[in-house]
Amino acid sequence: MKLNTISGRFAALTIIFVMLAEVLILLPALASFRLDYLESRLERGQIASLAVLASDESLADDLESELLQNAGVFNVVLRRNDIRQLVLQSKLPGPVAETYDLREQGVVQSIDDALRALLNRRNEVIRVIGAPVNQAGQLIEITMETQSLRDSMIDFGVRLLVLSAAFSILTAILLNLAVQRLVLVPIRRVISHMVSYAQAPEDPRHIITPDARLAELRDAEAALEAMQKTVTSSLKQRERMAQLGEAVAKISHDLRNILTTAQIFADRLEDSGDPKVRRAAPKLVNSISRAVNLCETTLAFGRAEEPAPTLSRFNLAQLAAEVVEAETLAGTGDVRVEFLTDIPPSMTIRADRDQLYRVLANLTRNARQAIEGTGQPGTVEIGAGESDSDWWIRVGDTGPGLPEKAREYLFKPFAGSARKGGTGLGLTIAADLVRGHGGRLDLVRSDSEGSEFMIHIPRDMAILPMRRMAGGR
Repeated sequence: MKLNTISGRFAALTIIFVMLAEVLILLPALASFRLDYLESRLERGQIASLAVLASDESLADDLESELLQNAGVFNVVLRRNDIRQLVLQSKLPGPVAETYDLREQGVVQSIDDALRALLNRRNEVIRVIGAPVNQAGQLIEITMETQSLRDSMIDFGVRLLVLSAAFSILTAILLNLAVQRLVLVPIRRVISHMVSYAQAPEDPRHIITPDARLAELRDAEAALEAMQKTVTSSLKQRERMAQLGEAVAKISHDLRNILTTAQIFADRLEDSGDPKVRRAAPKLVNSISRAVNLCETTLAFGRAEEPAPTLSRFNLAQLAAEVVEAETLAGTGDVRVEFLTDIPPSMTIRADRDQLYRVLANLTRNARQAIEGTGQPGTVEIGAGESDSDWWIRVGDTGPGLPEKAREYLFKPFAGSARKGGTGLGLTIAADLVRGHGGRLDLVRSDSEGSEFMIHIPRDMAILPMRRMAGGR
């Protein structure tokens, strides 16, 4: 039986507790045995003294010695009618070491005397006083040696401990069998269900059915059943989503090829001699371009895995200027969007330059498109600064702000877009790229006066594993 098992430890604890109880019982038992032993010596001494009291003549020395030896004492003294009388006597082997009056002994005193008698290895002479049986006098007093008392106490204690050990082992075996039947067998059944379920969690046949008799185990099985049902349902849902994603990827791939061909023909419509066709061509080209971009972004998000940042030091103001220049050229021209930068010219940061460019490009593009969507002029501002712990970059605009639904699903793909036709991947990608630097991307505010995002990049970067994501919006 191993001690690292429930049954082994339960058996060991049972034996320990039973033995502890027996030890607590042993002390009063030894005290009681000692009192019985001494009282039996008093009774023997009284019986021996009757031979002397019944005779008018003195006993021969050899007969007196035989009476004392049979009684196991050295002297017998009786007090009758307030007269102390030495009835039997012999030469003591030594001085009297201790006197015990059994008429005044309490429980605590008896236990203390028993322990001292058991631990004292010297063979001493003691005086014992008690009341005679059958009211044969006022008291009886004997002297005796302690060795025979100590030997008898040891023999009694050993027999009691052996008997206790046997009962302890028997009790432990019975309790162990009961625990095996009532507790361990149901636990092993639960473990077996867990192992079989782990091998095929998508199979509902492996879900446990609670049927334990013990209320606690039945509650555990019910909780396990609920968890297994949740996991199985989630796995089925994930499997369906994976199949759906694979189908969407295939459709997007084929649709992208179709739209690319359509885009080529649409480009040629701009050279048409019909003025109406030429005016409609740019809108058609833009629509097809957005569709192609959606297909490419969907495919990229489904399969791409962003590498860890390649850190280097670079001038942040120059990077922001490149982003502003690209977004200025990408503007429609119908709505005036002004780009402002508030970055110290000499400010340098340590990050992945290409990834940070993509983050800023996503944020500024979203801001520009939000302003253009209103048809009113607006401003996009990029600011930056640093503290002892991190660098921060702020991207704000004077657009219409984000709708409530967009704020709720802001960094979730295909759900957090604020623009019609958008995928919501731009902010998801930007947040993941910043997170890969050990930083964070926060929406500081978004109301009718515009939106403001804040990028925090720690100086002491802890590069995190990059999530599966794609570049571009």
